[in-house]
Amino acid sequence: MPRTPRHRAGCADLPATPRRRLRRALACGVALPASFLVTSLAFAGPPALRLGVIAPLTGASADFGTSVQQGAQLAVDEINAAGGVMGRPLELVVKDDRGDPATGRAAAIALVTEAHVDATIGFCNTGVALKSLDVFESRRQLLVVPCAQGTAITQRAGGGDSMVFRVAPVDALNAQFLVGEMVDRRRLARVAILADTTGYGDGGVADVGAQLALRGLRSVYVGRFAADAPSLVDQVQAARAAGAQALVVYTVGPGEAAAAKARAALHWDVPYFAPWTLSLRSVLEAAGPAALEGTMMTQSIIQDSANEARTAFIAAFARHGGHRPPGSLMAAAQTYDSVNLLVRALFATHGDTSPDALRQALENPREPHRGVVTTYDHPFSAHDHDAFSVNMIWLGVWRGGEIRYFHATDAALSGAVRHKQAH
Repeated sequence: MPRTPRHRAGCADLPATPRRRLRRALACGVALPASFLVTSLAFAGPPALRLGVIAPLTGASADFGTSVQQGAQLAVDEINAAGGVMGRPLELVVKDDRGDPATGRAAAIALVTEAHVDATIGFCNTGVALKSLDVFESRRQLLVVPCAQGTAITQRAGGGDSMVFRVAPVDALNAQFLVGEMVDRRRLARVAILADTTGYGDGGVADVGAQLALRGLRSVYVGRFAADAPSLVDQVQAARAAGAQALVVYTVGPGEAAAAKARAALHWDVPYFAPWTLSLRSVLEAAGPAALEGTMMTQSIIQDSANEARTAFIAAFARHGGHRPPGSLMAAAQTYDSVNLLVRALFATHGDTSPDALRQALENPREPHRGVVTTYDHPFSAHDHDAFSVNMIWLGVWRGGEIRYFHATDAALSGAVRHKQAH
């Protein structure tokens, strides 16, 4: 008598229950929406670990903010697909600070006191971060800053038992790097500074001025302007009249575009330097490739194929974002690394989410973490919560609408990992 063949469920026959459907999908390599993945894991096991995200998703700094959100979501989706943290999925609770200090502070309070997140990743604008630091310090809640670079953020937080960490180059290091490039390497002693009137601009003027003073110099001109100023022709013209040999501009995307367009309109081929804000995609769209050609900025990551982890991240980010270019590759990569550093701390504490346990785990890692931006080998200590040193900064340049390494020697060594140096 012939045997009736037993039916074997194929990959198309996903069972109806969330737990079984998830298990079968992962076994068969079937892609599921991120929302289903998180929901299914939460249904099947312990409650989710909640990570707060505060970023400017709208407004002049949205390039930063959307990249932060996308970098965090990519990391969370990958971690959840691998089983979460000791069986617990990660869940993001996202708040838009709109680049406004008061809105950012309200978001911080809501995450800590209402959403009860286990840790927060946030802030792209220095002024917004400074307004909110005490929310985390006073309530002993962990904050990792993946984007805002103002020197005052970690200075105000202090060392010792501070709950504030940062995975981004500090502006004091950016200023050290830029003045080193302008004065030490190129012998350009007459430097003009353009800076907006936000806390970020204030910090840039102070940091660049301090670096010039160390070399017995002072800026030949300092021009201040509102962050949303439509034109900077007057300020650029004044810098040229002062005999500037180099121009350094501290502002967010719209200001960088205005300064680059003003320099081009005046046909002034002075070397133009800036922190990473010059690298935003919105600056390219607003100023155009011609106005930006040859302008230079600090970078922690530049797209190339020499680094395996970097290449894999960029490819995954492109797939995750529908192949749209990121508003800020740096913000996305530094946020992605921030989430993974937090997850390693959670594994080190065996799932203990108490803020002090997480702080100590970040300060005392058991082994290096191979991230996208760098390999983090003891990035933090009890008295140093900044993950970068000046040797980890590259000089980028706009060439034909793309950011490249300015120095050929840097491009040749881009595959080498630059570790944090002791101060």
